[in-house]
Amino acid sequence: MKLSILTTEGKDSGDQIELADSIFGIEPNETAIYEDVRRYMANQRQGTSNTKERGQVRGGGRKAYRQKGTGQARRGSIRSPLLKGGGTVFGPSPRDHSFKMSKKTKRLARKSAWSAKAADEAIRVINDFTLEEPKTSKVADILKSLDVEEQKVLILTADTDKTLYKSARNIPDVEVLEANKPTTYQILDADVILIQKSAVEVLQGSIESAEEAIA
Repeated sequence: MKLSILTTEGKDSGDQIELADSIFGIEPNETAIYEDVRRYMANQRQGTSNTKERGQVRGGGRKAYRQKGTGQARRGSIRSPLLKGGGTVFGPSPRDHSFKMSKKTKRLARKSAWSAKAADEAIRVINDFTLEEPKTSKVADILKSLDVEEQKVLILTADTDKTLYKSARNIPDVEVLEANKPTTYQILDADVILIQKSAVEVLQGSIESAEEAIA
């Protein structure tokens, strides 16, 4: 598929760029997307929630009152889960929620996400641009020219661009990443993806080289 390359003023530059159909034109595999997003979300969890069971609660070693003669139910420890201040039954404990996926499935999910965004016409290729100094207003002007200032935007660059990153980090819902870095979740989470012209080759190359490595 071909896309027109836009200028930072939001106008058509007159040039077009070819996007690989093997990445941007496949039938999205919803199962692979679901599993990869679930993996990403699970890996973000700290897994530090914790409760104490009856054996971990301080106190309760002595029998609360004698077995007979009080008229009350027979009771041993006052740290029983039935009592206030007692232990918790089947409560959460620290654990690792992360899980792994095969590289093949992760790549399929990534390509499916790109194809879904391409089908939604949510991908725009723009001419490369650089900022001499961090300037939030300049990035805001570019987003306004492209008519995406009210949307969640993902900007992809060929290399690490610290100046652009610093310029965009104060703008809500705008993220700057290298073209080979976005996850399936980040691709799908963005309303619009702006890819700098030089970043297209990096993006496609990172996926194609990974496929060749296991071929």
